[in-house]
Amino acid sequence: MAASGGGYNYRNGNQRSSLKVDKPLSVNSNPKNSLKSKPLSSSGGVVRRNSTGVPGRVRVAVRLRPRNSEELVADADFADCVELQPELKRLKLRKNNWDSDTFEFDEVLTEFASQKRVYEVVAKPVVESVLEGYNGTVMAYGQTGTGKTYTLGRLGEEDTAARGIMVRAMEDILADISLETDSVSVSYLQLYMETIQDLLDPANDNIAIVEDPKTGDVSVPGASLIEIMDQQSFVELLRLGEAHRFAANTKLNTESSRSHAILMVHVKRHVKGKDPTLSSENGNSHVVKNLKAPIVRKGKLVVVDLAGSERIDKSGSEGHTLEEAKSINLSLSALGNCINALAENSTHVPVRDSKLTRLLRDSFGGTARTSLVITIGPSPRHRGETTSTIMFGQRAMKVENMVKLKEEFDYKSLSRSLDTQLDKLIAEHERQQKAFKDEIERLTLEAQNQISEVEGNYADSLEKERLKYQKDYMESIKKLEQQLMMTQRNCGSEKITNGPKDDGAKVTSNKENLSAIEEVVELKKQLQKETNLRKAAEEEVSNLKNQLSQWKRSEAAGNAEILKLQKMLEDETQQKDKLEGEIAVLQSQLMQISFEADETRKRLDLNEPGRTLGGMDSLIDQVRHPQQKDSGNEEKASIAKLFEQVGLQKILSLLEAEDADVRIHAVKVVANLAAEESNQEKIVQAGGLTSLLMLLKSSEDETIHRVAAGAIANLAMNESNQELIMAQGGISLLSMTAANAEDPQTLRMVAGAIANLCGNDKLQTKLRGEGGIKALLGMVRSGHPDVLAQVARGIANFAKCESRASTQGTKSGRSLLIEDGALPWIVQNANNEASAIKRHIELALCHLAQHEVNTRDMITGGALWELVRISRDCSREDIRNLAHRTLTSSPTFLAELRRLRNAVSYQTMKMLLGPTSPSFVPAEVISCGGFS
Repeated sequence: MAASGGGYNYRNGNQRSSLKVDKPLSVNSNPKNSLKSKPLSSSGGVVRRNSTGVPGRVRVAVRLRPRNSEELVADADFADCVELQPELKRLKLRKNNWDSDTFEFDEVLTEFASQKRVYEVVAKPVVESVLEGYNGTVMAYGQTGTGKTYTLGRLGEEDTAARGIMVRAMEDILADISLETDSVSVSYLQLYMETIQDLLDPANDNIAIVEDPKTGDVSVPGASLIEIMDQQSFVELLRLGEAHRFAANTKLNTESSRSHAILMVHVKRHVKGKDPTLSSENGNSHVVKNLKAPIVRKGKLVVVDLAGSERIDKSGSEGHTLEEAKSINLSLSALGNCINALAENSTHVPVRDSKLTRLLRDSFGGTARTSLVITIGPSPRHRGETTSTIMFGQRAMKVENMVKLKEEFDYKSLSRSLDTQLDKLIAEHERQQKAFKDEIERLTLEAQNQISEVEGNYADSLEKERLKYQKDYMESIKKLEQQLMMTQRNCGSEKITNGPKDDGAKVTSNKENLSAIEEVVELKKQLQKETNLRKAAEEEVSNLKNQLSQWKRSEAAGNAEILKLQKMLEDETQQKDKLEGEIAVLQSQLMQISFEADETRKRLDLNEPGRTLGGMDSLIDQVRHPQQKDSGNEEKASIAKLFEQVGLQKILSLLEAEDADVRIHAVKVVANLAAEESNQEKIVQAGGLTSLLMLLKSSEDETIHRVAAGAIANLAMNESNQELIMAQGGISLLSMTAANAEDPQTLRMVAGAIANLCGNDKLQTKLRGEGGIKALLGMVRSGHPDVLAQVARGIANFAKCESRASTQGTKSGRSLLIEDGALPWIVQNANNEASAIKRHIELALCHLAQHEVNTRDMITGGALWELVRISRDCSREDIRNLAHRTLTSSPTFLAELRRLRNAVSYQTMKMLLGPTSPSFVPAEVISCGGFS
């Protein structure tokens, strides 16, 4: 689909077939089977599974409404103009008594068809497609009073069997998903007089449509997006939206919808992932094993309750209702033109002729699975409208969409998981490295002590043995020498004696010789024994030397291991130095980007002082100053690039840096990231909210206070974040910041944050108890219009929540705003020249006046006259009507008006209240109060 001159050219005409009006189509008769094919594609590392589609024709069902009481009386003598043949899925439209036209549809539902049957054949296949990751649309078209809103939006609180498609669809969605991993959020809008309004926040009454230039997807980012946790909360939202929808009494319906209602349900589901392919820095691709990237499927269900398609003369519209009817018919006509162009395979589809066709561009000829139910009545008086409705459905059956799966890898969740695992591995590695180093040092010291001890013992033992053996050896030698000398002396004495010897002498001599020989033998044995002992000592010494050499080798091996560990420590140190260098470079980039952002803001402030660009003024300013636009885009691109390179955790860590400039630049980057709704959840999960609150508490820098308060204000737009802010003492910190600040911009940021918190029903009592209202009223000392506008918005939000709680019976007693002394300031600024202040103050007064217990304080405080002025002069019709209803429904206000009638003259009252014309007070107030 390519854009061309406000329309779109369809280049896949070969995939559409020319369809006949009178034959039903069999393409996609089973929606589940059509969803089995899920083609995948990948580009740039992120796998998006919506590049190819499955053909899927728009399915059309017709539902007949039974005759009502008026038709039973007026058409009693006439037959129905419609005859149904549900078993043949055929409808006959009678032209007269003898001629009729036959039409075939995907489903034909009689007047006896139950709501459950209608849901199962019309919407259930679309809901199942949305749960599988496709976009889907369910739409009702038909004349006023034929049951469109009954079919789609019936709540069925009294009778569960009467529940409509919206309630049943949400039941199926909540039953199929897991709220722990999946999420469901809704937006409820109405298209009234070519203006998109938020039914969940009536103050948001001019929402823009945004189209993605790459994918062509249409979105309304300005609408409220409420996350659904249970069925009851969804029903409450539907009831709230229906209360704000425009309706009027016409000839065809006493409660005719005067706007198109659009319910958008966003379903986000996580499914089991596959192995993602990553690219390394040197360009080599590799697969990370055992790594499963979660896959996110995003489906969107759009339920459209169109306004009635009847002619103006049939509805009897006049005045403002006539203008509403013209706007409705123009938008429906534009929708019909688009469907005709799609059915005829025209190269130009005028989707830009109406905001309705822009919102539904994905439903007809786009990528959504679409189911249309047309509602008709049986009365022959409305044969023309019935014929037009049937022909609209027949043309819609010719439109064929290319249904595409919306699926992608959730690399952000995978990245967070990898960062956590990496931090754990690094911590475990450091712990093991320290333990290993300590063990090596202990073993080394133990080995050195043992070596020293063994060497000492060995030296002592060796010295003792040496001395012992040396002493024994010397003593043995000395004994041998003495014995040898004695033997020599004996032998010499024998030689000297030459005389003959007798036998007795010879015997004596022989005995002495034998004794000497025995002594010599004994000495030789002792000498041999000493020699053996010496050899044993030498062997023991050798063993000790071997042990010593082994210890020395063990010491050498330990030294080598120590050297290896030292080398590893040096490598780790070098890696740490490298990372610190990279962090220093990133810090410099952060400071540079923040500096560029400041310079850009200064240039914008110099060109347009005292005014915030928005709407048409912003567009004109961008045209006049294109360089400023480029600067803003360049700043966002730089911050996004820094976010991808550095990571949120490291940016948040810089909020605690010792360098004051680094802290200032870091909080500016965090504030810019918090301005994007897609980043807010990540900032809170990473602890950014806690860090911002700590900055308000610990820092004394005015710039940090201003920027941190702005970031907190952005985060406070989310209901879950509001509870976190309150739980962490956010109101006390914001109140302290407001009390110490003098800069209007800082006060504006703080007031904006508190104003967002004031809109939460659950936090009313706690917010007031921690000084939130006092802080708001204290900031009016600034007198700056921007600060006063935020204060007024906070008071309006608080008053609105109080009014809702009083209506529901969960609150009684006077308003907390009145008890804290806010009423005098509210009355003083009720007619402020600044429209933003005035609008919020008027809303606050109307909400305060809805609770009867506040009326006496409002009368004594002068608020009654402001309510009378609002009921006649307010530029906004809804506020004007609200003030009018409040005055006419309050017994206390009416009694006060009657008392004033009796107390002063009519001329004096007119002089007090305003103009001289009697129309200066609404007619009901005049009659009830006695001004006549």
